[in-house]
Amino acid sequence: MAIYHAVLRIPRGSTATYGDVAKIAGRPGAARAVGAALRRNPFPIMIPCHRVVASNGPGGYSQGIDIKLQLLAIERD
Repeated sequence: MAIYHAVLRIPRGSTATYGDVAKIAGRPGAARAVGAALRRNPFPIMIPCHRVVASNGPGGYSQGIDIKLQLLAIERD
């Protein structure tokens, strides 16, 4: 739950890395655990996991990378 709460704190139009979310959730160094939790996100629009990106690119998304990129573009506008 701490990971989902941390993701909810990412403002619309912004992104945070998996590592950032781990730190916000009080689990520094647990970036892989963040990814695992977000893969199981039962509400991907309500808990905006598309805002979480890898340190070297967009990272993954349960709905597909194209959808993730589209959602991020919509939020930036």
